[in-house]
Amino acid sequence: MTNPPFSIENHCLTPAEQCLSPNHNDRPVGEISLLVIHNISLPPGQFGGPGIRQLFTNCLNPDEHPYYREIHQLEVSAHLLIDRKGRVIQFVPFDKRAWHAGLSCFDGREACNDFSIGIELEGADDTPYSDEQYAALVAITQVLMQSYPDITLDRICGHSDIAAGRKTDPGPAFDWQRYRDSLRRSLTSNLAGN
Repeated sequence: MTNPPFSIENHCLTPAEQCLSPNHNDRPVGEISLLVIHNISLPPGQFGGPGIRQLFTNCLNPDEHPYYREIHQLEVSAHLLIDRKGRVIQFVPFDKRAWHAGLSCFDGREACNDFSIGIELEGADDTPYSDEQYAALVAITQVLMQSYPDITLDRICGHSDIAAGRKTDPGPAFDWQRYRDSLRRSLTSNLAGN
């Protein structure tokens, strides 16, 4: 699946599907200066079902899977979800604070939700991500960096980097080298084209 060109209008990604989560609020100072990459699968290790959307919209049925009984009352969200086929759903506008990072710290600063954008990849720590996911993530990261210039290459991290010992995602299956090399090539190509 080839992604169409992404753009950001009124803090929403087009052509992403929009599915507003109630789990967000205003950023305390309006700053957007960090990108956090996560993974999620519901039920754990299973892909393609409605569980993630249901969790982020507070509609997860605890009777559908034993694991859902543990998490159905969580109020969590991310700005974006990239599924296994590279399709993108936006749950929270970028200018709002999504509830994705939890207890977290980046560069000595706590409460990363205040100043970050969270992207969930449908996946698991030990399952390789799809080519379509990498392509979408690179294209989206590029447009985010253009729209929110305080997000720089050194301000992109995994959930495990800001919640060490508590979170492990996006896990060892995420190829940081591939992602960063593709992103650098994309940014260089874009600069050369201007």
